Amino acid sequence: MQTAEPLQNSQQLMVQSSGSLSFNSNLSKEDEEMSRSALSTFRAKEEEIERKKMEVREKVQAQLGRVEEETKRLATIREELEALADPMRKEVASVRKKIDAVNKELKPLGHTCQKKEREYKEALEAFNEKNKEKVQLITRLMELVSESERLRMKKLEELSKNIDSLQ
Repeated sequence: MQTAEPLQNSQQLMVQSSGSLSFNSNLSKEDEEMSRSALSTFRAKEEEIERKKMEVREKVQAQLGRVEEETKRLATIREELEALADPMRKEVASVRKKIDAVNKELKPLGHTCQKKEREYKEALEAFNEKNKEKVQLITRLMELVSESERLRMKKLEELSKNIDSLQ
C-alpha cells in the first residue's frame, strides 16, 4: 500500500511537471492499444487464412479423389471401347490425356500450398519476435521517462531549497 502512494504521487508529479511527458505516456498507451488492435486483427486474419487453407486443402483432396475415380472409370470404359472397336476410341484417348494433364497440374499446386504454409509460419514468427522487441523497447522507454522525471523533480526541489535559503 505504501509503495502504491509514492508511485501514484510520482505519476501525478510527472503529469504536472511535464505536459510533453504525459503526452508521451498517452502516446505509448495509444501505441499499446494500436498494437493490441493490430495483433487481434492479425490473429483474426491468421484464423481466416487457416480456415481458407483448410477449405482449399479439402477441395484439392476431394478433387484428387474424383480425378482418381474418373481415371479408373475411364480406363474401364476405354477397355470396353477397344474391345468393341468403337469409333469413340479417339475421343476417350483425348479425355484420358486431359485427365493426365490435370493430374500433372495438381501435383505442383500441392507443393506450392506446402511452401506457402512454411513461408507463412516463418513470417508469423518474425512478426512475433519484432512485436516482442517493441514491447521491450516501450518498457525501457517508460523506465527512462520515469527516471528522468524523478531526477528533474529532485533537481527542482534542490533549486527550490536554494531559493528558499537565499530569502
